[in-house]
Amino acid sequence: MENRVHIEIADADMTAIQDAIAVLHTKLSPILKTLDNQERRELPKMGDSTEPFVEKTIDYAKTNPQFLPPYVQVGDMEVDFGSVQSLNSVVRPLRQLMDGLEDTIMLAGSEAYVAALSYYNSVKMGQKMNMPGAEAIYTDLRKRFEGQGRRPGVPQNGQEE
Repeated sequence: MENRVHIEIADADMTAIQDAIAVLHTKLSPILKTLDNQERRELPKMGDSTEPFVEKTIDYAKTNPQFLPPYVQVGDMEVDFGSVQSLNSVVRPLRQLMDGLEDTIMLAGSEAYVAALSYYNSVKMGQKMNMPGAEAIYTDLRKRFEGQGRRPGVPQNGQEE
């Protein structure tokens, strides 16, 4: 079994990381908005391909204000667009970091779980062979798998009970 992850984060590094997260939280929380699921579904979305359209529209609205509806404020559009650009400059590197964190957590968790399953299967075999101490360990660890497995009367792998 290949061990692709072996990470030990020093206490000082973990403190610095948590402090940096606290700074982000302190600086961003007052300006962040929360949407419910319905709002997320219903709002028109501005993606990467829409940004140039919005930017051009702002330029046109400033140079050709005769087409500007009275309920649209160019200044507000500029502030909103600037907000998107500023926040994207924060989100993009954080998203890359989050992807790396999630992949690393998944890999480390998988490795730990596979190792635990190997140990569990060894204990299970020891319990079947009546090895001293195996029964207590097996009884404790098998709780993780209670309620799983074959159900009476339900065919498994195409075989009848």
